[in-house]
This record gives sequence, structure tokens and C-alpha cells, in this order.
Amino acid sequence: MTSHIFDGILRKISDAPPTHYTVKIQSVSLLTKKSVEKYESGDFEAGGHKWKLVFYPNGNKNRNVKEHISLYLVRSGSNALQVSSEVYAVFRLFLLDQNNGNYTVFQEKERCFHGLKPEWGFDQFLSHKVFNEASNGFLIDDNCVFGAEVFVSKESMTGKGECLSMVKDPVMYKNIWRIDNFSKLVGESYDSKVFTAGDQKWKMQLYPKGKGNGIGTHLALYLALAEPKSLPPGCKIYAEFTLRLLDQVNGRHQFGKANHWFSASDSEWGWWRFITLGFLNQASMGLVSKDTCIVEAEVIVHGITSAL
Repeated sequence: MTSHIFDGILRKISDAPPTHYTVKIQSVSLLTKKSVEKYESGDFEAGGHKWKLVFYPNGNKNRNVKEHISLYLVRSGSNALQVSSEVYAVFRLFLLDQNNGNYTVFQEKERCFHGLKPEWGFDQFLSHKVFNEASNGFLIDDNCVFGAEVFVSKESMTGKGECLSMVKDPVMYKNIWRIDNFSKLVGESYDSKVFTAGDQKWKMQLYPKGKGNGIGTHLALYLALAEPKSLPPGCKIYAEFTLRLLDQVNGRHQFGKANHWFSASDSEWGWWRFITLGFLNQASMGLVSKDTCIVEAEVIVHGITSAL
């Protein structure tokens, strides 16, 4: 293996093809014409992990690369995005010289691939000038060949983590729950039909004779996750919500407003003593009209925390 310099970067020349994966791209110019910003290879396995190559024919625009091709090695597979999973690897990226049948190779030093940094490689792998020059043999008849070798040196599992995703433009979802034959409710609590807000399933919970410190004196009203046990471990949902008892006569609705982090272990939030039973049952208040009570929920999901 001999050394050579392109674009001021020391690269090695090797007669041996890449051990782990090869990508041949035909009609490279069509990638540009079809506005294909990047090409991702299929997954391949090396060192017990899955990887792929990502090729930018006109440079990685996200890193302001111009007049160069960009080439990266990316860790893929189910564990690739977990911050707690780290893989240390030495890798080589190959480009075939089709004139001489050998490869230009650039070997990276040991890099750590993990959830926050699943890719390593070269923003300026090769200039367009060098890549397109026929005498260099890299692009012949509009075809090129890349490759990779990956050697895993060590791996580790670090501590757990979490990721908070805030919603840029949250949407308010409204749901109406009509409860007929209200005076005949004898159960401790009643649930509304399940409704969806912010990709989560919710329900309203009503305790007609109160809950906790309000039993016998107040009506209790809550917002709850409908399927808390289905949440992934570590998942929390930050929601702003309003619950209203509608005044069907005067329009003077009774409401409570709150913000809460909902989770599998903390799946409901509301008020033990939402309104006194005496106030609720006054006909002139219109909260129970023709033995019907109407409850309204407005829910805005502002953020979701998930485990890394």
C-alpha cells in the first residue's frame, strides 16, 4: 500500500478491494439531474453491527460543502440511535481507480458511534475537479465504485438518557362528553369515550360524588391517559388542558385549567373538589339540565419526553 495526496489530504493506494461492502453507482450525473441530494446504501454487517454508506454527489449542503463529494459511514440498525450504546471503530472508505484497478483509501482514526453521533466520514472526500478528471479513473463512463471496511475496537453501554421533543405549532383538540340520566349515576366514577389529542389517547373521568377529600361534598373531574400502560418506558407527555362543566342555561361555564406531565405512573390530573354538589344541583345554574350534564375538554400537547 502506497501513499498519495489528493486535495491536500493524505490518502493511501491499495490493490486490495474493500473487505466489507462495495457500492457501484451508474449514471452518477443523473443523481444531480433528478435532484437526489444523497444516496444511502443498504445495510451491511461488520464487527457485529450494521452500517451503511451515505454519498452526497454535490457535497453535504447541511455542512455548506461546495465543489466536493461527501462520503460518510453511518451506524444503522435498532441500537444506532441509543445514546447508551457506544461503538468504537476504525474504518476505511474506498474509491476505485478504474484506470489502474486499484483503490484510493482514506482511513479514519478510531471514532465513537452513538445515538447523538451515528455517522463519521469526510465532508470534502474529493473535489469535483479531481473526481471528474478522467485520467484519475474515479468517474469513468459516468460510473464510480465506493467501498468500506469497518473494524470495531470496543463497545460499551453507558447510562440511560432521555430526549424532550417540544411541539413547534401545538394544536388544541376539543372533545364533548354528554352524560344523560345524571341523577341516576350510582357508580364511583365514569369514563368518557376515548379521544385523540397530540397523537395520544385520552379520556375524561368524572366522580359524581367526589373523590378523596371531596367525597360526599363535591364533584371530581379529571383528564387521564386512556392507555398509560402502552407508553414506552420513560415516556412523559406535557399537556395543557381545560375541563369545563357547561352551563346549559346561562352560558356561565365552570372550568379548571392546568398543565401536567402525564406518564404511565402519573396518568391522570384534575380536581378532587371541582364544584360543590349543592352548587351543581341548583337548577338555576344550568349545569344539570333535563338530567343531562355536559363536560368539555380542551387538550394541547406541548412536548413528549422519550428514553434514549
